[in-house]
Amino acid sequence: MSDASATMRAAVVTGPGEVEVRTVPVPQPNPGQVRVRLNGCGVCASNLGPWAGPDWMEFPTAPGALGHEGWGVIDALGEGVSGLAVGEPVAALSYNAYAEYDIAAAGAVVPLTDELGTMPFPGEPLGCAMNVFARSDIRAGQTVAVVGVGFLGALLTRLAAEAGARVIAITRRPSALRIAGEMGAVETLALDDHWQIIERVRDLTGGDFCDRVIEATGLQWPLDLAGEITRERGRLVIAGYHQETRQVNMQLWNWRGLDVVNAHERDPAIYVDGVRRAVEAVRAGRLDLSALPMRRYPLERLGDALNDTRDRPDGFLKAWVAL
Repeated sequence: MSDASATMRAAVVTGPGEVEVRTVPVPQPNPGQVRVRLNGCGVCASNLGPWAGPDWMEFPTAPGALGHEGWGVIDALGEGVSGLAVGEPVAALSYNAYAEYDIAAAGAVVPLTDELGTMPFPGEPLGCAMNVFARSDIRAGQTVAVVGVGFLGALLTRLAAEAGARVIAITRRPSALRIAGEMGAVETLALDDHWQIIERVRDLTGGDFCDRVIEATGLQWPLDLAGEITRERGRLVIAGYHQETRQVNMQLWNWRGLDVVNAHERDPAIYVDGVRRAVEAVRAGRLDLSALPMRRYPLERLGDALNDTRDRPDGFLKAWVAL
């Protein structure tokens, strides 16, 4: 498509909790860019801050804005792009992917196999999971706790179990506890009573607590809990996207000599490398995306997808928007 007058459908967030689908011009790739005809885009918890309408948020958003977990097929190449082809299925790191088309830097797209191109493949969170796992330094024989089993936590549970670790999954909803078990957790604990969880983990580990604890909620209380169940000289991995200022028990962290890793990577090159490794993990069978329920919404129901991502009804793991 080269006609500059061509149009597409794109979501525009017009105010707190308000979105509408508009018809807007199809974007044109500049040199070094590609245009992707999107098949879908995952919905990320990081969208929820802007969706709530904080003081710093400006409305209306740009068409497609907030969407950054897209996948689809390259349909146009900008000048100077090589190594990619029109018609090639890709996962893209782009930033206006709640739309039928989006633009990405050529270095920010990862080719998919034809098979992967036919299924929901939100590359950004899959790459995030691979990067968090790499920073966690998980090895066979370790005891690993995953606090919060959403999409990211479920992926990390599977990766840790596949690496030979004994995984304890701690999460709020019954359906998430079930998914954690299916992903390989040997123990699943309801995220309810703070001190009972600590005592249960103490019992399960012979009083030593966990070699690695991954906090994947982005909330204060689970972060507090994660520190409490990390063993002396263990590693506390903060994978949740924390959108507000948090407080930490520095006395506990210091006393136990914890290694604290903030594993929410922001470097686009690291993200792309993670997506490439995710593609290989899925192809090799280390990750089975079909085992993770992802709920499909049409673009016109993006608001419902965002609300469900916020409210997390039982049975919900992740939303994606079909385009």
